[in-house]
Amino acid sequence: MSILIDRNTRLVVQGMTGREGTFHTEQMQAFGTNVVGGISPGKGGTSHLGVPVFNTVAEAVDATGANTAAVFVPPPFAADAIMEAAAAGVGLVVAITEGIPVLDMVRARALVHDQVGSPALIGGNCPGLISPGEKAKVGIIPNHIARPGRVGIVSRSGTLTYEILGGLGSVGLGVSTCVGIGGDPVLGLTFKDVLGLFASDPDTDAVLMAGEIGGSDEEQAAELIGSGYPKPVYGFIGGRTAPPGKRMGHAGAIISGNTGSPQGKVEALNRAGVEVADTIEELVALVANRLGAGAST
Repeated sequence: MSILIDRNTRLVVQGMTGREGTFHTEQMQAFGTNVVGGISPGKGGTSHLGVPVFNTVAEAVDATGANTAAVFVPPPFAADAIMEAAAAGVGLVVAITEGIPVLDMVRARALVHDQVGSPALIGGNCPGLISPGEKAKVGIIPNHIARPGRVGIVSRSGTLTYEILGGLGSVGLGVSTCVGIGGDPVLGLTFKDVLGLFASDPDTDAVLMAGEIGGSDEEQAAELIGSGYPKPVYGFIGGRTAPPGKRMGHAGAIISGNTGSPQGKVEALNRAGVEVADTIEELVALVANRLGAGAST
């Protein structure tokens, strides 16, 4: 089993005919994802990478039964693409685009959350998600580093996500689903949201949570875990040496006053019973000791 995506996912890619959309659509198809169409206004009625191209998401949903949308649209237009997908009735929107203006994203998230039967939104500025056992991937996570298993991953950083996947594979462990939520100040699903999904997934035995400086998502997740979370959670916080007031990498990775500091996040997770590793290698070792190396079936 998995969360959010599986072998029944029917994906449309917004911006599929562009350079990035083309490359990553090919990778998603190679992994096994059922890509049923692309969206490129003005190119409707053509085909690309063996699937039909539509002018709008609504047309694609009507013609293909698409239930998921991936956004590979330039930043000035990405928020509108998110809202278009939500209005078309898909159940999951994954916004890969980096650099979406903050006020645009505030507007898009508000519309998505107000939608009747609102879809789940992941991103923007995220690597997407992957469920290896289901042969389903939406986003840009490299195909070769993910193997099936029983560990859930939720991370703010794309690069840390890849390091964790590679580390788990090196000790014979795999993942049920890996979700990169993104590092922008305004996002869709949070750590708390994804942890809630993993809690009810019978094929996820433990969760790895990779956070970073900035914001309060990790502290909110700690409150959920501390209230009686049913599975072991292991944590990592990136950016511990970052100076206050200076953005490091992600737009959301900035310490402001007493908010968003790595020490505060580590302390909150420790109080909730989460072991927080100092390195990715230590994080992998913690879950390997719990589940046993080779627990990838």
